[in-house]
Amino acid sequence: MDGLGTMTDTHDVAGWSWWPAPAKLNLFLHITGRRADGYHLLQTVFRLLDWGDRIGLRLRDDGQILRVGESVAGVAPEQDLAVRAARALQQASGSRLGADIRVDKQVPAGGGFGGGSSDAATVLVVLNRLWGAGLDEDALASLALGLGADVPVFVRGRNAWAEGVGEQLTPIALAPAWYLVVEPGVHVPTAALFQSAQLTRDTPMAIIGNFASGALTGNAFEPVLRALEPAVEAVFQQLTQVGTPRLTGSGSGCFVEFATRDAAQQALRDLPRTLQARVVAGVDRSPLLDALDAMDV
Repeated sequence: MDGLGTMTDTHDVAGWSWWPAPAKLNLFLHITGRRADGYHLLQTVFRLLDWGDRIGLRLRDDGQILRVGESVAGVAPEQDLAVRAARALQQASGSRLGADIRVDKQVPAGGGFGGGSSDAATVLVVLNRLWGAGLDEDALASLALGLGADVPVFVRGRNAWAEGVGEQLTPIALAPAWYLVVEPGVHVPTAALFQSAQLTRDTPMAIIGNFASGALTGNAFEPVLRALEPAVEAVFQQLTQVGTPRLTGSGSGCFVEFATRDAAQQALRDLPRTLQARVVAGVDRSPLLDALDAMDV
């Protein structure tokens, strides 16, 4: 399945509305230092994709926030980012309404594609509208940061140059591109990666112009993951047959960028079918924003 397709504004007879939660790629990721509170500073470019999860929402008038089904195996409702997002919005807005939440999970957990963060952002943005809470984009982004450093970019819904812990966002124009993405099926906790002696934590600060010129590449977590996980190294070796592989985020997900869909599809055909691989397109604007615009028509 390549893209969100018709998942942008589907309503069903059971009272559910369905909303896209697009995945992302980090086109590069450098760690430039550490704050006094221990959080690492980074620079990266977030690229939104036409592939992701779907979030089902059904309003409740009793104020309860309930998860229906299981979005990620082993994650309790209290720790589920989508549930936490709804409760954070409820508290911030004072809304007396509630919601049932379902997550149609397409983005693998631990891959660095931002699935959980995007799920949370979609819940924040859509419930803000459905509840009539009235929070503006900046207020929602502030709530989002309390849930995770990757959540604000999904709230704002635009490709971005990011700094700080990932919350300082500058919109950036990116050329059309298609991506062959592969999930090796392994997960190393981010905390373990940050503790690695192989992790480069002092890359010099760059500017957006460095990225535009092609001077910024690589991901600080790549050498760490390739050394720790043979499955990631094996995927990198296979992807070198079709292009230049890169890692996204602090997960195990790998990707190769192509200028055309045909080139990406050919590369997919050239790889072993045993790989968990797909072709997805980069987008300029989140499908979630398109779905909200359609709701107002």
